[in-house]
Amino acid sequence: MQIRNFSIVAHIDHGKSTLSDRLLMRAGAITEREFHNQMLDDMDLERERGITIKASAVTVFHMHTNAQGVEEEFMLNFIDTPGHVDFHYEVQKALQACEGAILVVDATQGVQAQTVANAYAAIEAGLEIIPVINKIDLPSAEPIRVAEEIEQVLGFAAEDAILVSAKSGQGIDELLTRLCNQLPGPRGKADAPPRALIFDSIYDDYRGVISYVRVVDGALWKGQKIRFMGTDKEYQITDLGKLVPQPKQVERIGTGEVGFVIATIRDLHDVRIGDTITDVENPATEQLPGYKPIQQMVFCDFYPTGKTQYDELRDAMDKLQLNDSSFSFSPESSDALGFGFRCGFLGLLHMEIIQERLEREFNIEIVQTAPTVTYEIKMTDGSIKRIDAPSELPSPTYVEEIREPFIKMNLILPAESVGAMMKLCEDRRGVYQKTEYIGATRMILEYEIPLAEVIYDFYDKLKSVTRGYGTMDYEVIAFRRGELVKLDILVNGDRVDALSVIVHRDLAEARGRKLLIRLKAEISKHLFEIPLQAAIGGKIVARETIKSMGKDVTAKCYGGDVTRKRKLLEKQKEGKKRMKRVGSVDIPQEAFMAILQSDD
Repeated sequence: MQIRNFSIVAHIDHGKSTLSDRLLMRAGAITEREFHNQMLDDMDLERERGITIKASAVTVFHMHTNAQGVEEEFMLNFIDTPGHVDFHYEVQKALQACEGAILVVDATQGVQAQTVANAYAAIEAGLEIIPVINKIDLPSAEPIRVAEEIEQVLGFAAEDAILVSAKSGQGIDELLTRLCNQLPGPRGKADAPPRALIFDSIYDDYRGVISYVRVVDGALWKGQKIRFMGTDKEYQITDLGKLVPQPKQVERIGTGEVGFVIATIRDLHDVRIGDTITDVENPATEQLPGYKPIQQMVFCDFYPTGKTQYDELRDAMDKLQLNDSSFSFSPESSDALGFGFRCGFLGLLHMEIIQERLEREFNIEIVQTAPTVTYEIKMTDGSIKRIDAPSELPSPTYVEEIREPFIKMNLILPAESVGAMMKLCEDRRGVYQKTEYIGATRMILEYEIPLAEVIYDFYDKLKSVTRGYGTMDYEVIAFRRGELVKLDILVNGDRVDALSVIVHRDLAEARGRKLLIRLKAEISKHLFEIPLQAAIGGKIVARETIKSMGKDVTAKCYGGDVTRKRKLLEKQKEGKKRMKRVGSVDIPQEAFMAILQSDD
């Protein structure tokens, strides 16, 4: 039996999941009755948002007739991957477990930003790529224009693109034939000591950690004693299986095959994605390359609230991190919010998804602070320090320079939106690099821009400027020196660390003023006057005042001597002055989130 391992990659919403479903049905893994949209998207969150968040690996068997007319059985292992820029790491993990990739492009939208990023990732991984133009059954489909775009931007011959409709099933047979004929088989050695790459894992309350593996050399079998080469832990395999697409137990997984391993692992830290599994009796000498260490770029704090306890939140995060290695966390405490965690994410959507998964899958209630990016600090003694919260910034006397992360951003957009888009990028301190044309009506704009200017509302602005047709992809390229300062927010004279932000010096005053206006709207009136101030070091750059709640103490005085009224007002003023010294200000969660909305 021949084996083919491949991934399905594309821009978000170009039909990867529907194509996966159609391939499953054509190969007989599911029936027409079982066929439904997003068969491989298990999470409720994936179904609701209509996006893939986690890569899914499935094995199907297909009978193929070769050029000589001989019928052969093929084992097809395919991995459906996410398309959103925040989940690019999931795509890279999936590509390392394959020899080929299907690159899906929408016949109505053409090549988009993530199409380019995912195609380059597959080329870098040395994969054989089959371009596929999907949704050709739509009235607005332009397959010829899209095939020319694929040739122009990515360099694949236009005539090599397969025209399919995942919805109706048109072109699926031709795609299966190309998969069997064009993709190379696995390159591993069957007689070598076993080596299996862990490309995903989940936690099951009854069976412990379940690891999804691609066997590169040798084989794994039930009852085998295995060692995780990265953590040096030893276990015995209790169960092996494949997803077909339902889990099915097997006795062994051979060279080049994909499946899952269960070994009653209770300690979540014993399994790492990218680690290599080998045999205890006949061990391999060197590990598989694994994955590049992931660098989180967006950070925020999660604090338990409501009925949730600190320990419950930590356990839930441990289980989530096992399933999503691009998420990290470390303990943190705040005067305002108590004990919690500083969490790292790949982007804003990633942060939103993690928060929703914690709330849904683990029934956790959390308060979240506004996100920040990582900064690099060059100290006066020459050492370099990385911080991911403004409160960690050392005293200015020890800081020589602050460097911020810059990204290379590719924007694909209609030609008529270019002027407005360039203005948006320049307002956000972007540096123009180059322009390329794709066909007559669309362009690729390349900018280098600070990540801090992009993580808040840039994507929403891009969509409104381009009327929904613009797409973006980015990668972090370097840390660069900037005229950056820490903007402190003082509420009633006290610094609130959770509200501090690092901003460009030229924008500090305007940003501070906007922030105070928002805070003023969010913090309710107290019995005393509350000054809100924005400060850089010891210098106040902006101020707003929340007036005290009014109470007419002279209401019961009708007529009579005016000195009596004055005496009551003086007494009230004294009371308010005393209260201002000892009273504490309640800052609601909305005030912390006010920092998020940096637009006008």
